[in-house]
Amino acid sequence: MLNLSSFGAFHTLIALVAVACGIVALVRHGTLGTRTGSGLAYVLLTVATSVTGLFIFRHGGFGPPHALAIMTLVALAIGFGAERRAGRSGPAAYVAALAYLITLFFHLIPGLTETGTRLPLGSPAFTGPEDPMLKLCVGIGFAVYLVGAAWQVARLRHARQTPLGAPIS
Repeated sequence: MLNLSSFGAFHTLIALVAVACGIVALVRHGTLGTRTGSGLAYVLLTVATSVTGLFIFRHGGFGPPHALAIMTLVALAIGFGAERRAGRSGPAAYVAALAYLITLFFHLIPGLTETGTRLPLGSPAFTGPEDPMLKLCVGIGFAVYLVGAAWQVARLRHARQTPLGAPIS
C-alpha cells in the first residue's frame, strides 16, 4: 500500500515515537536532553532511528538520507557530551540545547519527504525530493527551528540570571 518494507515500517514507527517524545519533552520541560524520561526516550529513539536508517537503501546506495542519519548521530553525540559538561547554564548548556534541537528538525526532513512522496495515495503531495513545494516546507521547518533555537537561548539566558533554587520558566 505505502511501498514500505517491514524494516522500513519499523524504522518509521521508531521515528514517530521519537518525535512524539521530543515534543513532550519540549512542552513539559522546555528542552531536550537525557535528564528527563521523555528527553531520554527521544534521544535513544532518535539514535535507533538514525542507525536503522543507515540500513535502508530505497534509492540505491549511500545518499543524502544516510548523510542526514550520520549528521543526526553527530549532533546527538555533541549534545550528550555538552549536556554532561553543562550545569544549569554556561556555554555547554547552549551547545547541548541547540544540538538536541537540530535533531528534531532533522526528523522533519525525511518525515516530510517520505510522507509527501507517498501520500495521499495515488496523488502524492510531492513529486520527489527535489519538489519545490517540499523544499519550501523544509525551509519553513528550518525557520521554526531558528525560532525554537532563539527561544532556547533566551530561556538559558534567563536561567543564568535566576538565583539558584528558583524555578526556571
